[in-house]
Order: sequence, then C-alpha cells, then structure tokens
Amino acid sequence: MALAEDLGPNGDLTSCLLIPENQIGTARLFSRVAGVLSGGVLLAPLFGRVDPRVSVKLALEDGAELSPESTIARIAGPARSILTGERVALNLVARLCGIATLTRKFAAACGRARVTDTRKTTPGLRALELYAVRCGGGRNHRFNLSDGILIKDNHIAACGGVGRAVQLARAGAPHTMRIEAEVTSIEQAREAVEAGADVLLLDNMAPPAMRAVVEELRGQAVFEASGGVRLETIGEIGATGVDIVSVGALTHSAVSLDLSLDLAAA
Repeated sequence: MALAEDLGPNGDLTSCLLIPENQIGTARLFSRVAGVLSGGVLLAPLFGRVDPRVSVKLALEDGAELSPESTIARIAGPARSILTGERVALNLVARLCGIATLTRKFAAACGRARVTDTRKTTPGLRALELYAVRCGGGRNHRFNLSDGILIKDNHIAACGGVGRAVQLARAGAPHTMRIEAEVTSIEQAREAVEAGADVLLLDNMAPPAMRAVVEELRGQAVFEASGGVRLETIGEIGATGVDIVSVGALTHSAVSLDLSLDLAAA
C-alpha cells in the first residue's frame, strides 16, 4: 500500500526520464543520528517488490544501537529502481527506528517493571509499530480487541460499576483468559478484585495512590500503570511496585529517526 501510494498511476516519472533502465547503481542507507535500528528486515522485500533485481545487504540487525553515520544497509541494482523505492524505505524504517529508540529510553528509565505499548498506533501499521517496540526492549500489550478482555471506564459506566462489569466478563469469558479492569481509586481496585479481576489497570493515579493499591492487594492481582506516562515520571511509577507500565507515547509520540540514502555517482 505504501508503494502504491507513492508511485501513483504513472510511476516514478523523474527517475524514468533521467536514468536509463539498465544503469546499475549502489547505495548506502545510514543513520545521521544515534538511535536504535528497527525495520531493516523490511528493506529486502520492499525493494524486491519494486524490482527483484535490487539486492539488499544489511550491515546491522534490528535492535542494534545506531550512532551517527552508522551504515544500516548497502543496496545494489538498477539505479532507477533504487531511487523509486527510496522514500518508502526511508519513511518506514525511520518511523520504526524512532519507536524503537524511544522505547529503549523508557525501558531504561523504568526499572524492574515491564514497559508495554498500547493500541494507540498508526492505522494499518500496527504490526510494524509493535514490532519496533520489541526491537527497543519493550513488550506488546494487546494487538487487537480480540486478544484480551480490558474493561475500561466507558465499559464500567455502561455496566453501572466495575464489579458488575467484571462479573459479566467472568461469566462469559473462556476460563483461560485473564480479565483486566481499569480503576482510578483504592475502592474501585478492591471492588474489581473481589469480583474476580486478574489484572488492575491503575489509570492516571498518582504514584502514592498506586503504591497503596499494590501494597494492599499484592498477590491478588497483576498491577499495570497507565495514563500520561512520560520519561520524566516512569521511574517513579515503576518504583511503586507495579508489574507493568503501558505507554501510549511509544507509538503515538515517537519522532522518526533521521536516516538517509546516498546513491553512488554514476
């Protein structure tokens, strides 16, 4: 879809007019800044879709640390085809590198708790963006709505309370599936656990309140912190004793890494 979007109905007019079809070229794809690599595995299939004569040799594996001028891959084949695929390759890999780089920062700052993503992803790119989270040292939460039962505030409002919502979920869920409930107070946490919740999502709670929930209900549930988590705050949140910190910013606020592709002169 990305290639179709970029090529449009008439293909790469500029490259077709300027570069002979059989002119061979070599290119180097590299990072201009420090970061974490993700998406290198996409390069060969992407350029192969443009032209099967293009070959890609990766210099680094996904998850590797990048420094300024780090070579990610060397690409060889028809020069016209390399340039046709250039922008899509850079857009995708730079986006995934940005997510992996940000995830590694959050994971390093969190401490013992597990850092996970959320469903706040770019439509159509979720599989790639969640892969980038793993490259950065994070873990995945739910890939889609069918992956688990997560009772949020609007579900609770519709059911008339967190206890009632958990009871309904418990009554209809497969016995192998855990039930997670969002809570915003110690009272809601108690109600959810009493109703049979396996995981408590501590939503936008201050660290002292999180710690109080964890200390009182330890051993009765898994604890996940979520809501407005920032690099400056994740260390304090992780220190409350929660098991998981889910961070929407990993995918919705990551800045693409500055990558470049240079074609050798003819």
